[in-house]
Amino acid sequence: MVHTSGLSEKSLRYLAAEEQHGAHNYDPLPVVLTRGEGVFLWDVDGKRYYDFLSAYSAVNQGHCHPRIIETLVTQASRLTLTSRAFHADRLGEFAAFVTTMFGYDKVLPMNSGAEAVETALKLTRKWAYTRKGIPENKAKIIVCEGNFHGRTISIISFSSDPQARDDFGPYTPGFQRIPYNDLKALESALADENTAGFLVEPIQGEAGVIVPDAGYLSRAAALARQHNVLFIADEIQTGLGRTGAMLCSDHEAVTPDILILGKALSGGTLPVSAVLANEEIMSCIRPGEHGSTYGGNPLACAVAMTALKVLGDEHMIENAAVIGDYFSGKLRALDSPWLSAVRGKGLLQALVIRHPSPNAAWDLCLALRDRGLLAKPTHGDRIRLAPPLIITREQIDECVALIKDSLDHLDS
Repeated sequence: MVHTSGLSEKSLRYLAAEEQHGAHNYDPLPVVLTRGEGVFLWDVDGKRYYDFLSAYSAVNQGHCHPRIIETLVTQASRLTLTSRAFHADRLGEFAAFVTTMFGYDKVLPMNSGAEAVETALKLTRKWAYTRKGIPENKAKIIVCEGNFHGRTISIISFSSDPQARDDFGPYTPGFQRIPYNDLKALESALADENTAGFLVEPIQGEAGVIVPDAGYLSRAAALARQHNVLFIADEIQTGLGRTGAMLCSDHEAVTPDILILGKALSGGTLPVSAVLANEEIMSCIRPGEHGSTYGGNPLACAVAMTALKVLGDEHMIENAAVIGDYFSGKLRALDSPWLSAVRGKGLLQALVIRHPSPNAAWDLCLALRDRGLLAKPTHGDRIRLAPPLIITREQIDECVALIKDSLDHLDS
């Protein structure tokens, strides 16, 4: 379905070409963007917007961060791709940098987040058979209801979202879903001696920023290790400063057995993802058993190092913690009959809308767009709010005023 509300003739021409020639696998908010800088985006008519989605947290460092772009251009003019058939100078440099930063022995670089999740699943199964001694084809990986880890066949096989799952079977076996934030259910599932891993999002972003109880992650990790099961953290959306810590797992001092990173690992410039683990786990994968033509390419390695450096050099993580708390407080202070909940951590927040109209969250996002702020509903009634980590207190004040005015618009 193409939405055209409030668009100029110029924007409509772009949408017409997309509608005619593109696959209809997305349902975008009606806005056509052409430029980004920092916390802002501009449409083809020159209107400026605050970006409160950050490309699903891929643009934590802000749009077109000058240091990241400089690295991108410099490396692109020198060497972009060799494949892994040969060694390239930037891969070893990146591997040493990222493993030191996160405290692991090894990294396996990939491209998209879904590829990284698939890599972690394969690595977990390989470990289960070669190290834990689970019988062939019996390994089980525990996942959570409401999860979102991507849209490949294997990943949607354990999704509980009908929109992602329906009509794509037959499904990949070997997964058990349990309720999120339920330690009793986890402990029961872990009793199966063929359990290899527990894959979890520290906060469920796509589900509507579902934050588990304090202590859930640390207790879950302890239970997994007690049963010799790998604790696998999908930090693709929650990592790299988004929640006010380098990793969301850091809030509870949890070190995952397998760590999955993506999105902001390149500052939004190109697909870069990574799976980190220690030697005992990573050494299970041997030459020829897994790979990617583009995984670990020189361009990605150079950009990822700079993207990680600017998070620390420019104190973006500390800003996400301080401004995130401020933002959360301002949102919770909003007085609107249509706002039933505010939840989140750091600069990953969500509004839950309760309104007689089933399209209220969408209508609210249109009202926000008209006022110069871009956000998108998820699962019908929830609006994720995740601006770049460089946003200031003054900009938050301006944006909260836009949100308040837009909520008032729902009165009509």
